[in-house]
Amino acid sequence: MGEIQEVILTQEGYDKLEEELNFLKTVKRTEIAERIKTARGFGDLSENAEYDEAKSAQAENEQAIADLEGKIRNAKIIDSKEIDTKTVQIGNLVKLLDLEFNEEVEYTIVGSTEVNVAENKISNESPMGKALLGYKKGDIVNVEAPDGTIQFKILAIKK
Repeated sequence: MGEIQEVILTQEGYDKLEEELNFLKTVKRTEIAERIKTARGFGDLSENAEYDEAKSAQAENEQAIADLEGKIRNAKIIDSKEIDTKTVQIGNLVKLLDLEFNEEVEYTIVGSTEVNVAENKISNESPMGKALLGYKKGDIVNVEAPDGTIQFKILAIKK
């Protein structure tokens, strides 16, 4: 096994992981056990597609449970009181001005497990997240993108 990777989470993200883990351990496990039981009733297990699918689903669910338990065990929860707005850090909402297109955009910097593109939550490990970390309001930041460098001016840093 490789080194243990710290999982950086907000309290909200941690709670979501625990909720998902609880669901997988209770509802999903019971559902799969019922499928296995029903499939066993179909007779010969060597040619029983339903049984094979249910056993496969069981293995996937147990792997998902193990993964979540690992993330929870290695979680480092960001204390919102420790997040300041002097420089960009995980947990901040950053308001930016794209200097080329004169467009304003906002991103929340989160740990990699909480990324949600629809909600503009980007990872601290993404090119944009990495580029912004540590900069202050008013700074111009260069972000390497596949089609060249994009310049952003930091307009605001919020919690």
